[in-house]
Amino acid sequence: MAIQYKACLIGCGRMGATIDDEVKGRPDSFLWLPFSHAAACVACDRTELVAVSDVVAEKAESIRQRYNVPRCYTDYREMIAKEKPDIACIATRPASRAEITIFVAENGVKGIYGEKPLCCSMEEADAMVKAVEKYGVKFNYGTQRRYMPFYRKMRELIDSDEIGDVQCVIAQYGVSSALWGLTHAADMLLYMAGDPEVDFVQGTIVCNDEDWEGNRLNTDPGIASGYVRFSNGVHGYNTAGTGPEFEVCGTKGKLRTLNNGMTCQFRKAGESTRILEEVPFPDVSRETGTVMGIKDIAEALDTGREVQGPIQLARRSQEMLMGMIESHRLGGVRVSLPMVNRSLYVGRPGW
Repeated sequence: MAIQYKACLIGCGRMGATIDDEVKGRPDSFLWLPFSHAAACVACDRTELVAVSDVVAEKAESIRQRYNVPRCYTDYREMIAKEKPDIACIATRPASRAEITIFVAENGVKGIYGEKPLCCSMEEADAMVKAVEKYGVKFNYGTQRRYMPFYRKMRELIDSDEIGDVQCVIAQYGVSSALWGLTHAADMLLYMAGDPEVDFVQGTIVCNDEDWEGNRLNTDPGIASGYVRFSNGVHGYNTAGTGPEFEVCGTKGKLRTLNNGMTCQFRKAGESTRILEEVPFPDVSRETGTVMGIKDIAEALDTGREVQGPIQLARRSQEMLMGMIESHRLGGVRVSLPMVNRSLYVGRPGW
């Protein structure tokens, strides 16, 4: 019988516990539910949600009752010390995530499912990576598409040369907030490009001069245009087009998700390389990315293998976005990665 790991939730807000209420009435709800960390831990047969915490006592108690969890806390440190969980789900506001991740890694937690964005600066990201690596923690990032069989099938087709050499990857995610929303776009660009290193990025953001306070940007800016040059030669683009939809263009074909991943258009070159003919996209199971991300941590703990969304890739995709912000700050220049300005801080007041 498979081991059932003890899990605790830190942060009982929207992504931690209640986003399911927003999604359940949508026509694409079957793609996402269970969505929140709490709902996914309860639904996953590999985890037992033993406690939740939130700085607001009423919220912690409400979520404890909602998910029939034995205990709740207002201090996550007390919860970790008393419950000694195997897995911690971190779904707080971004400003505290680095501190919390480092604490739980240092205090015996074996696996972390961390909500996006990762943190607010590359200095914080570096410290998180250092702690996770030092203590051998299995960390998955909350960019759910990476764990879904639908998107993993797309990557499988790419890796098996079904569309030829990949030339570019395109995200139509709109002029969304960089860290709050476009973390999903950045992760998918990285994933569909093969998870390579990044040579440089360029970007244009939407903000006001008064949003800058020295090396801190006191807003989460929209990104009007974003370009990524991957080390394997693939070009990456985030556009103002809405969706969210993602396209991968190769020398022999194209893959494009439609309607936020409800379907995928798969086209391949026929007799003429200029004429692409539509072919069926393979049938795949539809499993929620949050459950699959947490289940992947459990399976990694079982065997010692690497997880599917490790913190090193989370740092890389976040740095793509931070680099675009830095590019705008410097007048639109190319910003090589790793960034030199690792203390650049991006975050709304109250984060």
